[in-house]
Amino acid sequence: MANQVFNIGLGRAVELYQRVDGNDPANAALIILLLAASGIESDATLKDVDTVTALVAGTTNEATNTGYARKVLTDADLTAFTPDDTNDRADLDIPDQTWTSVSNDGTGAISDLVVAYDSDTTGGTDANIVPLTLHDFSVTPDGSNIVAQISSAGFFRAS
Repeated sequence: MANQVFNIGLGRAVELYQRVDGNDPANAALIILLLAASGIESDATLKDVDTVTALVAGTTNEATNTGYARKVLTDADLTAFTPDDTNDRADLDIPDQTWTSVSNDGTGAISDLVVAYDSDTTGGTDANIVPLTLHDFSVTPDGSNIVAQISSAGFFRAS
């Protein structure tokens, strides 16, 4: 589960997940990005950002290690959303993510994983990508694969 939900994502994560899952708009996607450990700002500071541009505008930086690239999840990657009426909640899940042969160069150690929403992967910019959830994800790359194992309960829960 998320360590925190960005303020802009409060109450919106389920809606935006469903937009991607429903392919509406056609180029919508969830974007998975990793943040460098060096210079990372406090969770309280990060919680207030509204775009990926703002997320990395201060001392927080996206990872730049060799072998790292953002993950783009489209409707084909997501399981259909179904509310959990038994437990009166909504759980959102994404597949585990693997980055192959990530080197300890660029920004070095990684501290967090971010799930964000992009309404237009063909023409949008980081200023249009909405950060939804932030997850502690401490790893020091060593040239091997990095795997983000998403909790069996998913990456987000609304109740």
